Amino acid sequence: MTQGGAARRTVLGAAVLAATGAIATGAAGSAAAAGIGRDGAGGYRDLPVPTVIGHRGSSGYRPEHTLGSYQLALDLGADVVEQDLVPTKDGHLVCRHENEIGGTTDVADHPAFASRRTTKSVDGVSVTGWFTEDFTLAELKTLRAKERIPAVRQRNTLYDGRWAVPTFEEVLRWAEREGKRRGKRVWLHVETKHPTYFRSLGLALEEPLARLLRRYGRDGRGAAVFLQSFEPSSIQRLSRLVSAPRVVLLSAASTRPWDFEVAKDPRTVADLVKPEGLKWIASFAQGIGPTLDLIVPRDADGRLGTPTTLVEDAHARSLVLHPYTARNENSFLPAEYRKGTDPAAYGDAFGAFQRYFELGIDGIFTDNPDTGLLAAEAFRPGRGVN
Repeated sequence: MTQGGAARRTVLGAAVLAATGAIATGAAGSAAAAGIGRDGAGGYRDLPVPTVIGHRGSSGYRPEHTLGSYQLALDLGADVVEQDLVPTKDGHLVCRHENEIGGTTDVADHPAFASRRTTKSVDGVSVTGWFTEDFTLAELKTLRAKERIPAVRQRNTLYDGRWAVPTFEEVLRWAEREGKRRGKRVWLHVETKHPTYFRSLGLALEEPLARLLRRYGRDGRGAAVFLQSFEPSSIQRLSRLVSAPRVVLLSAASTRPWDFEVAKDPRTVADLVKPEGLKWIASFAQGIGPTLDLIVPRDADGRLGTPTTLVEDAHARSLVLHPYTARNENSFLPAEYRKGTDPAAYGDAFGAFQRYFELGIDGIFTDNPDTGLLAAEAFRPGRGVN
């Protein structure tokens, strides 16, 4: 992109900021009158099971965390659409999987931002690139989103540059518009990313998130939103701010949540998936989002092994399970479901979905909502396996 194009988008970005307040007020007011997309309808227990959650939208087909990715996920039939939240320098919440944006935007093509490239320690990991917390929203709006893993998803690069980085408020407005158009609420699954790290910078995530949820009527127990985080303390904090359903995300068994590291809490994820750990989680959350390997570990050859008791143990504590992440490509599938040697080719994704659904999980994050939905239909009440 030329510098002239960058300059024009800088002006447009500023215009977006100037209009935000008026648009937000109007959208919130009209949505309140319509009653679509807000508290009052059935809660999360009324969602279809297994629930299909569009991971970062429909990231198997469009650059992740764009309005285009979210829209396609909904159009493909996803029951819930996921957002990950990070802050800008001026405190706006935007949708990116990570605060480092070199891999998901065209920031490297902007000479004006070359000096912002730096190295930081994020949750104990050294990361080099460009970070949302070093950009104002107006500056961030001059960038365009691109495909994160082009080597695997070359077709997605067709859509590079089509969309800007959305704010979470823009997503809330989009969800309300779609809810009114479709006549039913649009469910969101919202993650706070690196909350301890950002709080240390004076850019706390939970309070501004709660304010937005209250403004758009998604703060109550029956709200069409799940709040999720890999840091249990973030979910505990959110539980004191809003009543919306909450999910604790769980990484590999040997890892410790970063807030545990900072607090010198010796527990690992392996401790949290034990009955006592699940009892503790159930005291402030309604579900868990474990990596699929915590449900069915893979052996040294990448094949699925013997299932753990996590599904049964979590259900015993009335926790729903939304594990992550199912994808169609060979490079992500268990070895027994791969087809051929091309890592970017599709394998037997339906076989993998069936294996996980047979274990009784309540939902699943997937980059391919249409595949997940078709696989889930056979396991939903009143449907038979053909």
